[in-house]
Amino acid sequence: MTTTALFSSYDLGPVTLSNRIVMAPLTRNRAGPGFVPGDLAVEYYRQRATAGLIIAEATQISQQGQGYQDTPGIYDAAQVEGWRKVTQAVHNEGGRIVLQLWHVGRISHVDLQPGGTAPVAPSAIRAETKTFVNNGFADVSEPRALELEELPGIVEDFRRAAANAISAGFDGVEIHGANGYLLDQFAKDGANVRTDAYGGSVENRARLMLEVAAAVADEIGADRTGIRLSPASPANAISSSDPQAQFDYIVDQLNGLGLVYIHVVEGATGGPRDNADFDYGSLRRRFQNTYIANNGYDRDLAEARLSTGEADLFAFGRPFISNPDLVERLKSGAALADINPATLYGGGAEGYTDYPRFDAPRA
Repeated sequence: MTTTALFSSYDLGPVTLSNRIVMAPLTRNRAGPGFVPGDLAVEYYRQRATAGLIIAEATQISQQGQGYQDTPGIYDAAQVEGWRKVTQAVHNEGGRIVLQLWHVGRISHVDLQPGGTAPVAPSAIRAETKTFVNNGFADVSEPRALELEELPGIVEDFRRAAANAISAGFDGVEIHGANGYLLDQFAKDGANVRTDAYGGSVENRARLMLEVAAAVADEIGADRTGIRLSPASPANAISSSDPQAQFDYIVDQLNGLGLVYIHVVEGATGGPRDNADFDYGSLRRRFQNTYIANNGYDRDLAEARLSTGEADLFAFGRPFISNPDLVERLKSGAALADINPATLYGGGAEGYTDYPRFDAPRA
């Protein structure tokens, strides 16, 4: 076993991480009634507390922000209390955890929306993708375009959700500005054809994301506020004609706000890293605080990028599902356990909290 800088401590704003390995947010569709995380979630996150930082699963800031069955919320007292049990369990194990704040926008279904209404989006353009609803996958519903006067309410929902997350004991929050969800939809002209102050130019399309970031940072502190970006990912049928110009501008503005980190999906989410001609180094150079690199990383690639200063922290997603002790496995060179794909979304303990540690006694 060789210990490298990947397993050294790192100061992220006011908190110290035990290593540079991040558990990426992973939607598992196991929230209980009222969209409250239950005892299984407490155990699931507790098992993975050896990650330097856990970014808890995407969590809707309002019922309107929900896009998938049985995903948790952070907009009422019961949800806050449910999450408090999770953060206490992680902290008791010496871990650090932040919460990803989510509004899915058009990636939703009328059966998930208040009163069965249409999902909302920057423009009334349906995404050619599916969501998980009624215990199966279905086409997303036709959205309606948000009215200008509704946008301050979206910003306020993010602000309130951030305050609730801190009340629940999280060490900070991550704004979900990636993967074709609402803030990414506004930023990219494949989903945003508005002609008002939130559409058209690079600056206008970035406006809602930056207003949310400013509001959250003002509420809980920029040193506890991160954001996830996926400049070139086609996730959820999103597209952009000018991703480099768009995200160079966005990161310049986020840097000015002093956010503690940007979490960047390099390439196609869960797919090839070289799907588009995009200079991720440009974002790294523009942002003075922590850069979390995501997508397709293993120990060797993370160590190589760390040694050249191309990133500070490295996010691992699916490997954390079937390897609750992923940090220990990476450190020791142990083989990784395989995922059971049938248990990824929904269900109970199977495929959630029953993956064994590599050193567990075997029958």
